[in-house]
Amino acid sequence: MAILQNTTWSHRLANIDFAFQPIVNIHTGVCYGYEALLRNYKVSGFMSVNELFDHAYAENAMYQVDMLLRKKAVKKFADLLKQEKMKLFFNLDARVLNAQASQDATVAVLKQYSLSGESLCFEISGKNRPDNFDEMAGILKTYRSQGIKIAIDGYGTGYVDLHTLYHIEPDFIKVDRFFIKDIEKDSKKRLFVSNIVEVAHYLGSSVIAVGVETKEEYYVCRDMGCDMIQGYLVQAPEEKWTWLRTQYQRIHLLSQTHREGKTEGDQELINAEIEKIEPVLNEADIFEVFKRFKQKKEVSFFPVINKNGEPLGVIRENSFKDYAYSRFGNELLQNPAFGKSIDKFIGKFPIADIRTPTEKILEIYSRNEHIEGILIVDRMKYAGFLSASSLLKVLNEKNLSAAKDQNPLSKLPGSTLIYEYISKAARDTKTGYVLVYFDFENFKSYNDKYGFRQGDRIILLFSDMLKKVFKSSDSFIAHAGGDDFFMGVSQASSDKICREVKALLQNFHRDVESFYDPVSIKKGYIISWKGEGKMETVPLLKADAVILELPAQRIQVFSVSEIGQFAEQLRQKAKESEDKISQANLTDLKKSLRSSFESARKEIALHLRPNLLGAL
Repeated sequence: MAILQNTTWSHRLANIDFAFQPIVNIHTGVCYGYEALLRNYKVSGFMSVNELFDHAYAENAMYQVDMLLRKKAVKKFADLLKQEKMKLFFNLDARVLNAQASQDATVAVLKQYSLSGESLCFEISGKNRPDNFDEMAGILKTYRSQGIKIAIDGYGTGYVDLHTLYHIEPDFIKVDRFFIKDIEKDSKKRLFVSNIVEVAHYLGSSVIAVGVETKEEYYVCRDMGCDMIQGYLVQAPEEKWTWLRTQYQRIHLLSQTHREGKTEGDQELINAEIEKIEPVLNEADIFEVFKRFKQKKEVSFFPVINKNGEPLGVIRENSFKDYAYSRFGNELLQNPAFGKSIDKFIGKFPIADIRTPTEKILEIYSRNEHIEGILIVDRMKYAGFLSASSLLKVLNEKNLSAAKDQNPLSKLPGSTLIYEYISKAARDTKTGYVLVYFDFENFKSYNDKYGFRQGDRIILLFSDMLKKVFKSSDSFIAHAGGDDFFMGVSQASSDKICREVKALLQNFHRDVESFYDPVSIKKGYIISWKGEGKMETVPLLKADAVILELPAQRIQVFSVSEIGQFAEQLRQKAKESEDKISQANLTDLKKSLRSSFESARKEIALHLRPNLLGAL
């Protein structure tokens, strides 16, 4: 432990500063708040943040130190971001939550800088065990009644356990970086995180994945249902506000570019079905809410929101049952001694972002017993209520829509979605794409000899092999129909994709031989009728591939038809090559288009010249 020369903590902490790291919506990249992280503690004589608080605890100065730090963080936050409806995430050592603490002091600090309780979220660290758990839970309840949100930090490590989760019912659960690092490679971590998300949403809590550094980690967290992320993928902690943003477009693009299914359509379907039940403000008077229930007899509950529009839960009609049927119920609700706050009547309720896939929302609903539906939020603000019947309707409409947009045999996305993908890739000039077109040689002759049912089995073989080899969230695999397949991969090396495609074709050529009779396999060909009573020998079926690279940061925008025409030109080269692959890049595409333009220009000139001479 450090040996301190200064006698007062205010002097020791004079050089302490805070850096802020954004916490953003996992779907939109919109910033919800910033976590305040201690800086310059070494100048104050401490080797780590833990050492600073351990020293304060040893001197029985935890509350004094924490209030000094709270004021510093709130002041810096308010000076530059009070005009934005952001939230300050401030770390609390669990040992400071005891009877000595004054909950009103924090509200006073916020008011001093023209902020309300809705601007603050306390992160309870699990690094240290609280002195008294029940006392801590009571203090946190008081903070929550003041509008302050509560988060459990580092969930899955330290002293934060299910017992803590059960009693505190936090607004946010921050999953520790240990579980996020390389999660795409670790099935056990994925199991733990998926369970945390499931429990959190059951409790009506939002999940923040901490320490997200790679797009692979991001994809897993998003697909598992995490609500927000924090980490270097978004931005490193910054002491200067000029480097911070209110929205991070990179996250929005990652979310929009790669999704498991068409979740963009989910949002439209959900938005059309949600019921706009008018919410109740958490500062509303009890008796006023009671009167609203009497006026709207068809409503059994009202969502409760804070001044920022964030849902806190619901208040149910049956909570007032004892008062409604009591002789003196109305008088009791209006009695000042009873208290006007509705906090005691608010119940937690599961929530889901409007951009969440319908299947995930159904999972949240199915895990909760005796609930009417799900509260829907848009960028953490209350958007409406999705009832159970409306949820099933959305799911049914989505399934019907998906059936129209997929190939009936392979169940892969069809030609409409292929067009949409190529169109998006053509417009997205900042991101690199590798487009791959597949088709079979001699497939018609095979069908003529063995029948279409056997041909369908070959189609399914190839589609299964494609899905097994290219299964990352970067890959989009589709089946245009017949023996035509398509694949798009973003932010990947074309040489790497070429090697993987080459290996895939080799394996397919080996495996597809088993669909022929032994004699044909031995000969290496089949006899096919050419027409007019003539026969010909046809080699065994093979697949070929055209690989086209659209590099990142390109200037020129190509149309879907231009890309398709160039791919068609390359198909003959693929058929003639030994490995059945033809690879080209953007430069080749430009040359091809330029050559086509010159040919067309010359042809037009030759056609017009005689007419012009005749006119002269």
